[in-house]
Amino acid sequence: MLTTITCGSLSGISAEAVKVEVDLALGLPAFSIVGLPEGAVKESKVRVQAALGNVGYAIPPRKITVNLAPADLKKSGAAFDLAIALGVIAAAGMIDGNSLNRTMIIGELGLDGSIRPVPGALPYVLLARELNCSALMISAENAKEAAVIGEVKVLPVRNLSDAVMHFTGEQQVTPHAVTKYRETIVALDVDLCEVKGQEHAKRALEVAAAGAHNILMLGPPGSGKTMLARRLATIMPPLAFEEMLEVSKAHSVLGLTDASRPLITVRPFRAPHHTVSDAGLVGGSNPPKPGEVSLAHNGILFLDELPEFKRNVLEVLREPLEEGEITISRAAGRSTFPASFNLVASMNPCPCGYFGSGDRACICSAANVERYRGKISGPLLDRIDIHVEVPSVKVKELTVDSAAESSQTVRERVLEARERQRQRFKNTRISSNGKMSLSAINEHCRLDATSKQLIERAIERLGLSARAYSRILKVARTIADLDNQIHIKAAHVAEAIGYRSLDRKGP
Repeated sequence: MLTTITCGSLSGISAEAVKVEVDLALGLPAFSIVGLPEGAVKESKVRVQAALGNVGYAIPPRKITVNLAPADLKKSGAAFDLAIALGVIAAAGMIDGNSLNRTMIIGELGLDGSIRPVPGALPYVLLARELNCSALMISAENAKEAAVIGEVKVLPVRNLSDAVMHFTGEQQVTPHAVTKYRETIVALDVDLCEVKGQEHAKRALEVAAAGAHNILMLGPPGSGKTMLARRLATIMPPLAFEEMLEVSKAHSVLGLTDASRPLITVRPFRAPHHTVSDAGLVGGSNPPKPGEVSLAHNGILFLDELPEFKRNVLEVLREPLEEGEITISRAAGRSTFPASFNLVASMNPCPCGYFGSGDRACICSAANVERYRGKISGPLLDRIDIHVEVPSVKVKELTVDSAAESSQTVRERVLEARERQRQRFKNTRISSNGKMSLSAINEHCRLDATSKQLIERAIERLGLSARAYSRILKVARTIADLDNQIHIKAAHVAEAIGYRSLDRKGP
């Protein structure tokens, strides 16, 4: 007798549909799994046989063949266990196979018949929604995460007996309630008003948040670069529900979500150490797993002390900065991960940190300063829209009690600017000024004669590349949006040019 069950296999941060076909036939007793199963899948037959015996389901001695279709897709992990076990029971006539239709079944079996959680509950339930499945049966420990999608009933089960009795009708499993979530902007323990002075840098952060621009802060130790970076999220718009799902998928696949935090509701802030490898940053391994750039999707990737990162690690950032995604190719196949993030980087002006500082003498030679800054390639700098200097804070600014603008006040202006961009780019795939294509730049960043002359002089004097020129136009467009102006004016272009400090200033 043949039974077919809907299951899924993780591929990158998404799940692909897999049909588990189970056939019991006459012949010498055997248990075979075909369809490109990897190690954990091949071992499934041992777990399934032991679990069936230990919970009291006596399967007649038959030739059992399990096919995981499509046969050309590699399958890995233990998420097929429960589907295979139920397929064997149905093929033996203990369950009506029709009752399994339109239910996706996911779960790892213990030898005692218990059902253990699997990584990637969110991708599985999204696949179930895509396949129009009415229900997803999954471990009770995964249920809260899976239940964030209200269109699919989530059936939490703790052991194989519960699953069997549900399909025989003896004892129906109660669907898990839809998981409630609360939109959160950011942790309430930080605020932009806590940063003393640095008004120019705060303005640059506001522009970066309003247009989703990448930003590099240059300044001596202790000037507040890290404080500013950690407060950028407090002035960014809150995540929409679909953005939450995109962010949560990568975290779910890596097992970074749990019952206490089934959905990522805040913009992620990732700050990898400078010793991170290129695989750790953009993803890797076999099969490929997402890296820090994907965990920072729709959020912030903060690279502190940028020149201390290995050059080959920094260079792999070019693709995600340009395309908003990263493709990892291996002999077994390729996976594409989302990687649309705001890059926030910081660096000292020289190895000792005090080049150009009026507070302390620099002990670095000109050659050392040039070598230090040369660790960051020109193509990478071109992809960073805003370069801003963050000087040392004066004692008067530290001790003054004057009230600074709060994150909420700045965020209101950012939201207004984002709304103008939403109206501008509706019915397109562009979400913000920082993501504009060349054709969109030509359409929405037209300059008057005065602005053209200003930017032409800047290009001649600074030797800007074509990419840097387009970045200036994008930033100028965002500044105009913050100023509630339809057209870009010379003042907006001048401010945008001022955010290219590393183009105009050498050691």
